[in-house]
Amino acid sequence: MAKTLEFPVLLRLIDERSVAFRAAVSAAPSLDAQVPTCPEWTLIDLVHHLGGVHRFWAATVAAGPADAPPAKTASEGAPAAPREREALLAWSVESTEQLLSALREAGPDAGCWTWWGASESPQSSGAVARHQVQEIAVHTYDAQITLGTPQPLPDEAALDGVDEFLSTCCAWTSAWPHKPAAVDFHAIEGHSWRLSLSGDGARTTRLPTPGTMPDTVADEDPDAAAASARGTASELVLTLYGRIPVDSLQLHGDRHLFDLLQAWEPE
Repeated sequence: MAKTLEFPVLLRLIDERSVAFRAAVSAAPSLDAQVPTCPEWTLIDLVHHLGGVHRFWAATVAAGPADAPPAKTASEGAPAAPREREALLAWSVESTEQLLSALREAGPDAGCWTWWGASESPQSSGAVARHQVQEIAVHTYDAQITLGTPQPLPDEAALDGVDEFLSTCCAWTSAWPHKPAAVDFHAIEGHSWRLSLSGDGARTTRLPTPGTMPDTVADEDPDAAAASARGTASELVLTLYGRIPVDSLQLHGDRHLFDLLQAWEPE
């Protein structure tokens, strides 16, 4: 697996993206605006969702190693999330601080329950922090596009986000129910990844830069992928999360593989 961002960087990105998220919410003419990338939600629903996610993972990290998520979270027994803008933003700040405080207290290596137990990502507070960077980065994009001012994901978050998504959401031990294949993802910033799919499940490898061939991929042909997608790291992440269509990327090979990937739900 590729080297991930350092823990303090992950915490900084969670904080920075949360500030950007609330800036978009604060600037919105109405909290009842429909979120185009989450059409079942209004902007206020999006704030409630993200705050609940932060509080859930704060409780989960604080609970330590477990076979199931905590039966009771910090939000239970507390007043419902407010709907008035100023109070809602204050609630959002508190939600983010609960998450960051729990992560700081735990450090990067503490074990905890996660829903991705069968994936390549570890069940640890560091992996939670890494995934929460993507959660807040993508939802910040959701809030911004609601205002008509979407911005690319920051480079740090986006480059780590491609690897994080493939490792956490795709690279499971569940059997790939179709013909074995390899799919490559190329960020124009200079990083590439391969997702190898077979009856044994899926695995990710970081493809080498030109002129190098690390041991982890020495037995693989970089030209053997059945399909590949190229774009900015931000575009790759937003495509993987279904925010922009896959045809926004430069595609080569078997286009249908991307449809199969989007429909696949490994267990």
